[in-house]
Amino acid sequence: MAIIEIDKHSGYCFGVVKAITKAEEHLGNKEELYCLGDIVHNNMEVERLEKKGMQTVDYNEFANLENKKVLIRAHGEPPSTYKMAEQQGLELVDATCPVVINLQRRVRKAYQEHKNDGTQIIIFGKPGHAEVNGLVGQTQNTAIVVEHLPDLVKVDFEKPILMFSQTTKSLEEYRQVVEVITTRINSAVSFEHYDTICRHMSNRVPQIRNFAAANELVLFVSDAKSSNGKSLYKACKEVNENTFFISGPDDISELDVAGFDRIGISGATSTPRWLMEEVRHEIEKKLQASVESAQEL
Repeated sequence: MAIIEIDKHSGYCFGVVKAITKAEEHLGNKEELYCLGDIVHNNMEVERLEKKGMQTVDYNEFANLENKKVLIRAHGEPPSTYKMAEQQGLELVDATCPVVINLQRRVRKAYQEHKNDGTQIIIFGKPGHAEVNGLVGQTQNTAIVVEHLPDLVKVDFEKPILMFSQTTKSLEEYRQVVEVITTRINSAVSFEHYDTICRHMSNRVPQIRNFAAANELVLFVSDAKSSNGKSLYKACKEVNENTFFISGPDDISELDVAGFDRIGISGATSTPRWLMEEVRHEIEKKLQASVESAQEL
């Protein structure tokens, strides 16, 4: 039977752990609890908590809530969300990741200090991502969001630039953007950039590459809408071509897992440990069935 290993570095970051722990505390007390947006980018975990009573709402539904208890997930929210909650008499359970809170404060401070001197604030991140929306909100929605090098067309290289990063972006891509801005900007104006990428995320890339190299087959467990998951899966696939992206144990039936001596299971920072354990159990069942079938021949 193959050795099946779950990547010890995979699974929830401490910010997500904090958010889910807070949710479970309130749900355990049988309190009515709403969550603004998916608490984590994993449908199975969202469904698990909803079965416990949590109700996930979008921004339109949030705008119509009154006198309810609402959880703010780890990604954080812009100031406008807090203002709306106050007006509607909502009680907020704020589970914003401490790393994100610190970054929001830095962006807000930079905006207040430079809002009248022509300095452009850039957020290196994914447009529309909850964390990025929260960061842009600290600048009265004036910050420029850059995700890829072509997005730099939105930047005026004759004016000063201050750049921050979404906490879960790729460190390698961040450095590429910094390099291009450095070569293009007018030398007479300033360019300050701050690597605000969470090290739990950036350290995962070399870790997962080592993990991929140590196994013959790698199953990467993640929800398709997780940006973090897509990034880590790509890093894994670059090292081991026998890497497959799956959402859960049901996907195992479509894969050939026999013939490998070492099988690795890894996941995004939004992938719960219990889900990876279920994947391992399903692999073990399939391998056992394969052995029994061979014995009958």
